[in-house]
Amino acid sequence: MQEVAFTLANGLQYVQSAVERGLDVDRFAPRISFFFNAHNDFLEEVAKFRAARKLWATLMKERYDPKDPRSLALRFHAQTAGSTLTAQQPQNNVVRVAYQAMAAVLGGCQSLHTNSRDEALALPTEESAKIALRTQQVLAFETGVTQYADPLAGSYEVEAMTLDIERAARELIEKIDAMGGALAAIDSGFVQNEIGESAYQAQRALEEKRNVVVGVNDFIDGEASTLPIMTIDEGVERDQLSRLHAFRDKRRGEWKRSLAVLGEAATSGANLMPPIVDCVRNDCTVGEIVSMLKNTFGEHRDQGF
Repeated sequence: MQEVAFTLANGLQYVQSAVERGLDVDRFAPRISFFFNAHNDFLEEVAKFRAARKLWATLMKERYDPKDPRSLALRFHAQTAGSTLTAQQPQNNVVRVAYQAMAAVLGGCQSLHTNSRDEALALPTEESAKIALRTQQVLAFETGVTQYADPLAGSYEVEAMTLDIERAARELIEKIDAMGGALAAIDSGFVQNEIGESAYQAQRALEEKRNVVVGVNDFIDGEASTLPIMTIDEGVERDQLSRLHAFRDKRRGEWKRSLAVLGEAATSGANLMPPIVDCVRNDCTVGEIVSMLKNTFGEHRDQGF
């Protein structure tokens, strides 16, 4: 519920900001896309995605009354949840990821990322990344689930959970609205505190064994993992730094001017996208662009943390 509410509240903040700048909602709303995680509670995850799609359409219709039906559509990318992956018995992560990916597809995702089995241990090896890719391909080309828009529609459990999540998420969004919107809720520390409390309760449930994680707090075999782990040679970092310095030394042209223009735009409140594009075209690095914006806007600090 929190994931749906906080994600949609952030989306509404973007929409409201754009409308206040004079943009017509139908000019940009069809291009908005969202990012969700897919976790282990299979039916609840399907219901979560369905609730998010329904609630976004409802809120957009109520608040902005767009004329283009695409403005009501919640397009989203899903990634299987890295927080569910375990260093213990890492081969089990292949199964977890497959179920999570299936839930995302049944919930209506437009694009999908499947994590690798060894990501709780290190960067994924090539073999692990290939298994993650093959998981998607088996799902897409062998299971048949991609042929249907909403294959679990009508299931009592899924429909009931969808409605419960939608109602609870709407209540939380309305609470955020009363605070002044997503930005105010973040600035006050409300969102961070809510997420922190949820994480604390999840950890307690794990440690008290109210929730079972296979290989972590139950079904433990005590055997060390034999999974090959990716190791990165320190020379890679040195080589990248050398290439970065060489790039900066040889560049010519307008990069300094582009950065200055970006700084002026940030200070005046102008649209930042054109000067950012100009910076990239003139060989400014991402670090330089971000540093210029930091110098103007400062850095966000969570209250109470």
